[in-house]
Amino acid sequence: MRDPGGAELRQRQLEKGEAIMLSEATVHGVIPASDLERAKKFYESALGLRQEEGPACPGCIPYSTKQGAFLIYETQAPGSGATALSFSVDDLAAEMADLRKRGVVFEEYDFPGLKTVNGVADMAGVAKAAWFKDSEGNTISLTQM
Repeated sequence: MRDPGGAELRQRQLEKGEAIMLSEATVHGVIPASDLERAKKFYESALGLRQEEGPACPGCIPYSTKQGAFLIYETQAPGSGATALSFSVDDLAAEMADLRKRGVVFEEYDFPGLKTVNGVADMAGVAKAAWFKDSEGNTISLTQM
């Protein structure tokens, strides 16, 4: 989303020496993929997302959800292994069941402070979370508060 007048406001803030707060910025995720077509197939077939309409950057595919956006870009540099993208969901069990039907396999973890059971971690009663890998090895999470 564009902020009408936002560029002018930021320019005035810079000229006055005022801080430009990132809390006012729109955040977009950026996910690496070594095979863009394979990644596109995964995000569209397994996760049910659709490529965003409009011009795209070369070597990338933009996606948006109701409350966020991200793009997948082609690179030979692998992801870090840490969670790259997280979806907040209302019904974790239902989302997991749907994704499993589409071939998504959820990760199992047993670390100090984090243990999953059937792919689900209870986060101290505050939230439940589950993680899976995309076609490129990036870790994606689902979180239900």
